[in-house]
Amino acid sequence: MEGWIVTKKSAASHSEPRVAAMAAAAPQQEPQVEAVAAATPKQEPRVESMAMTAAVPDADNISFLLLSENQRIGRVVSVAGSQSVVLMEESADNKAVIPAGLMMGTIVKMPLPETVVYGLVCGLSVPIPATEPGAPEMKIMEVELIGESVRGEDGTLSPFRRGVSMSPPLTSAVFTTSQNDLRLVFLRPDIATARIGSLHQERRLPALIGIDDLLGKHFAVVGATGSGKSCSVTVILRAILEHYPNAHMIVLDPHNEYGHALGDRAEVIGSGTLQLPYWLFNFEEICEVLIQAGAKLDLAEAALFSEYIANARRQFLGPAAEGRFITADTPSPYRMTLVTQYIDDTMGRLEKPESLVPYHRLKAAINLITSDGRFAFMFGSGITVRDNMASILSRILRLPVDGKPVTILDLSAVPSEILNVTVSVLCRLLFDFAVWSDGAIPVLLVCEEAHRYAPEDDKAGFGPAKRALSRIAKEGRKYGLSLCVATQRPAELAAGMLSQCNTIFTMRLSHQRDQELVRAALSDAAIGLLEALPTLGNAEAIAVGQGIAVPMRMVFTELTPEQRPKSASAIFSSAWKNDIANGEDFVQEVVDRWRRVRR
Repeated sequence: MEGWIVTKKSAASHSEPRVAAMAAAAPQQEPQVEAVAAATPKQEPRVESMAMTAAVPDADNISFLLLSENQRIGRVVSVAGSQSVVLMEESADNKAVIPAGLMMGTIVKMPLPETVVYGLVCGLSVPIPATEPGAPEMKIMEVELIGESVRGEDGTLSPFRRGVSMSPPLTSAVFTTSQNDLRLVFLRPDIATARIGSLHQERRLPALIGIDDLLGKHFAVVGATGSGKSCSVTVILRAILEHYPNAHMIVLDPHNEYGHALGDRAEVIGSGTLQLPYWLFNFEEICEVLIQAGAKLDLAEAALFSEYIANARRQFLGPAAEGRFITADTPSPYRMTLVTQYIDDTMGRLEKPESLVPYHRLKAAINLITSDGRFAFMFGSGITVRDNMASILSRILRLPVDGKPVTILDLSAVPSEILNVTVSVLCRLLFDFAVWSDGAIPVLLVCEEAHRYAPEDDKAGFGPAKRALSRIAKEGRKYGLSLCVATQRPAELAAGMLSQCNTIFTMRLSHQRDQELVRAALSDAAIGLLEALPTLGNAEAIAVGQGIAVPMRMVFTELTPEQRPKSASAIFSSAWKNDIANGEDFVQEVVDRWRRVRR
């Protein structure tokens, strides 16, 4: 940011002029635009110098020390939609009046009679450079209008709001921002916020998220592998939990990364503890599981199989099924052994041997998955089937929270061939619960590596999983179901997913297709900032959307080693210095865990 630096209030001395303290009760005043008589020559609105400071609630007692407050730097020479072009003004010695550090992302202001319009610098150029020392040259600044504060009758300014009701006219003066302006734009005391980092231009100015705007309209974190994406997701979750310990968060963790990061705030459900009974799968999902196990279901066999499951559900319910419409998709228990009996009965009525082949394959697939230890989370270890849907959902949704507001679903031990099916079941159950509970329990679903479950390619992935996630993205906010999309390949993500996220944190992206897709999803105000995407450092991001005050380049809060996800790359130079003692014993231990499906 330009024309100011940030200092802690505890600092006792500084070579720059200090900003006088202002009582908290004093109304915020903005430099007024003086009226100019019609008979006099046209003059630019004059901005009175003003220096003030105020305590910032929940912002580490930050105060701003101004270097060049309310300094005029140019005038508007072009207005087109939300963009303005500013001609930088020259001084008597042909040097432009440019505050030190003026750069992309700087906030400037244009005081008007009824409002103060704020803009984001998104371009700097010298279209006509000087040909010799001391010669005049043209310097241009491109500004994206981002919001405004409206003047009240008493001259005080209303809180900053996105959007501009009146664009600045030609020749409007452009000024650097004051301390009060920065408070208005970046710090939002009127809404619930949480600090997730700091601005890139000034590391001591906090980057805040608006909790309700962020979660109520979905958000995404995208970035190349190694850019700090998983750590950034962790920072956001931890920042929210600091203020709201009774939250309800669910993390789909395909690589067992987040259990280490969230510690005792999370319950990790994974290998050995995951329970997702087969009868919670709808017909399309259970068919996909069986097809992956070798079954082949033509239309005729699929219709019979659907009828078998519906009948098995009715039989389990007994008299309670009377008057109810029970289908193969109804989330009520049934016994798979009863389904196999129906299959045997059908096979007994068939005369042609070739007609028996599909049923033999179906029965063999059922026997395979019921006996395979990798599918134990679906079939359990016993033969008793009981209706424990309420307890399963209560555990996943953390009801009650009991000190652990986060559920981490470790999917690393789920068989890869049915991983997408498992995600489909979980997302569908969460959405249906949100609908039938009328959104009484707001829930955040974090989908790590979302491009695996909702790919752009229609031939890839599992259709129902993609539809379930897309439905959450499109309709989830109506029922209190928020979505966090995390991916390193946004170009491989279904097109509608990213566009439904109203706040996007974009970290380093080097692939051209990924950059283009992100540009298409973001507003024009961030286009200039996006030029820095390939060169962003670790933990740096371009943040844009309704969950933050204005588009910004920011740095996420650094996590301690104990708070970081287990996503770091292997350190080969260290690991290869020493040999592994008892190497065969180590391999045997790995093989045993492998066979027991225990990590």
